[in-house]
Amino acid sequence: MVSVLLILAIVLGSRLLENFDSALLPYAVATVFLAFGVAYRYTVWVSAPGARRLFNQGWRSFFSVANFRKVPTALPRMIATYLGFQKFLGARSHARWAAHQLIFWGCILAALITFPLTWGWFTFTSGTGSGPGYEMRIWGFKIIGFDSLDVLGWLMFHGLDIAAVLVIPGAAYFLWRRMKDRGAITGQRFAYDLVPLIALIVISVTGLLLTFSSIFLHGGGYEFLAVLHMVSVVFTLIYIPFGKFFHIVQRPAAVGMQLFKYTARQDREVFACRRCEEPIDTGPYVENLRGTMRDLSLDFDEWAEYCPRCKRVLRGSAYLSQVKKGFK
Repeated sequence: MVSVLLILAIVLGSRLLENFDSALLPYAVATVFLAFGVAYRYTVWVSAPGARRLFNQGWRSFFSVANFRKVPTALPRMIATYLGFQKFLGARSHARWAAHQLIFWGCILAALITFPLTWGWFTFTSGTGSGPGYEMRIWGFKIIGFDSLDVLGWLMFHGLDIAAVLVIPGAAYFLWRRMKDRGAITGQRFAYDLVPLIALIVISVTGLLLTFSSIFLHGGGYEFLAVLHMVSVVFTLIYIPFGKFFHIVQRPAAVGMQLFKYTARQDREVFACRRCEEPIDTGPYVENLRGTMRDLSLDFDEWAEYCPRCKRVLRGSAYLSQVKKGFK
């Protein structure tokens, strides 16, 4: 259904394919497969009891009028700090945060340019045939006119190059880290952890080489680079729903969960550990976790009411009293 809706949007948005560039057909087909894959994986993901509870609770908080009245600025702040600037990564490492920001904003910029162009929603036309004056049209309607030789025109035609320059150092840092950091090496998998980074670098480098070829080599090697770039982009788009890149789709859903926890804290609904009385998390969140454990038929949901330290102490005590005792 999602794929069919996207196909209809492409046909209608390109004015019955009048503005559709047939040279970009492989990219458009890949986005249709991407839509299918994302819808399929997302449906499977939210079908799991834990994800379903968090998903429903997040949307409930998102559309809650009471929450909006209490903290009207909460949602914009959650989107900016958790989704946009990902401040939670800064607590782990400033270098990882900076590299992730480069990849994030580079990919966002590339997606905002590539997808509409691929679908025929964006068009750049010149009234004189060869420029330098151009018009940017969205769905056939003129939005802005610009000169390709001024700063705005350069930014318009080199937006993907800027995105590539942002992505390359970010992806290179994570690739270097996965080859040097022992903790990362221990748990990494080639297809899951390394392939996405390699794909991003290949897409970015081949994209920059296309610009280099057209400006400095008078088009030398352009056809080969164009095919290589297209193959890498199509592969990556199809890979997104079934690899590590899927967290891009999952992350927005987590904003609702963060909002759910934040509004509960505003009401001072903090749940204290049953043993040491140190705060664990918000009361609604703990109850949500217990409900998930009951859905999974895990008959120890009361353990959610203990902090991590007390869980370790209780497990150690149980071992000494129940297991170790048997060896005396």
